[in-house]
Amino acid sequence: MEMLVGVGASRVRDLFNTAKKAQPAIIFIDEIDAIGRQRGNGLMGGHDEREQTLNQILVEMDGFTTNEQLIVMGATNRPDVLDPALVRPGRFDRIVALDMPDVVGREAILAIHAKGKPFAPGVDWKKVAKRTVGFSGADLENMLNEAAILAARLGKKAIDAKDLEEAATKVKLGPEKKRLQSEEDRRMTAYHEAGHALVSWEMPHMDPIHRISIVSRGMSLGHTMMEPTERVHETKTRLIEQIAVMLGGRAAESMIFKEMTTGASDDIAKATEVARTMVVEYGMSDLGPINLSTEQKTFYDQKTISPEMAAKIDEQIKKITDTGYKTATTLLMDSKKELDILANELLHKETIDADDFVKLLGPKKSTTLIKA
Repeated sequence: MEMLVGVGASRVRDLFNTAKKAQPAIIFIDEIDAIGRQRGNGLMGGHDEREQTLNQILVEMDGFTTNEQLIVMGATNRPDVLDPALVRPGRFDRIVALDMPDVVGREAILAIHAKGKPFAPGVDWKKVAKRTVGFSGADLENMLNEAAILAARLGKKAIDAKDLEEAATKVKLGPEKKRLQSEEDRRMTAYHEAGHALVSWEMPHMDPIHRISIVSRGMSLGHTMMEPTERVHETKTRLIEQIAVMLGGRAAESMIFKEMTTGASDDIAKATEVARTMVVEYGMSDLGPINLSTEQKTFYDQKTISPEMAAKIDEQIKKITDTGYKTATTLLMDSKKELDILANELLHKETIDADDFVKLLGPKKSTTLIKA
């Protein structure tokens, strides 16, 4: 695409002519949504440069003969905005969705990016692959590079499991920050994170604790990380448990300090978003199995709901979040002794790993049930 109208279309013609002369050939168009967005949305005229370029691609893709050995491929992160003419049969009619890699895929990607780097013999790649649920290929490459940099800074000859653990945490949450905090702030953060961890420990369907820390990273003053499990479906029960865990930090602050802090703002935002999605998209509320989302995907797609229904949605969201908060508060009140033990250990060590957590509180419980 260029500022001059017609230049893009001319380049498309040259591209296809060159490919036909060099066949068998593959034409690959990356970020195809840059020129393949839906036409006629009323925001521009019908003869702008982007639209002419798209029209030329459509014309060229219709001009193949039966004996031409040419494949046209495109890639995009926004398939929902592509022009319907671009994805109809005969054009880009085979769609391959690339999700985040599973544990087998992550192990294979790690093997590729680990080449040329010195690793200690004790590194368990299967464990690293299980530890990095939700990481993309770029995240895994970045993690290994960060681990190599960390090992070099420490003067090591090889990258070990500890370097990989720190690198994975850095990619996910950001680098450690040494912030000057008062003793009261540290104590509040310790009880906040202990609240998250203790509620998660009490929940039967939540993943086990991986690490708890009051070391500042990114914008957060501390973090509680789980050992994530590969899942396709989420259940209503588990989503409500997640909300209870998210609000466990606020519940602990209110219980111990009889006060509320700004540290729970991100937790509250995430809990509210989960509750809203449960109501408007998943149909997991008293309103029944109905999609009430007002998200506008295209210019013409304007979903509206009545004020009465909007009020009911807000009521259901509040009901779900209130259930999670009350559950967290009840669990923490029943486990005040464990909460104090965990918070004091965090103040002493700053970071507690899975093994130390189990030694302090024992194995994960599996009896608590919550309903909403």
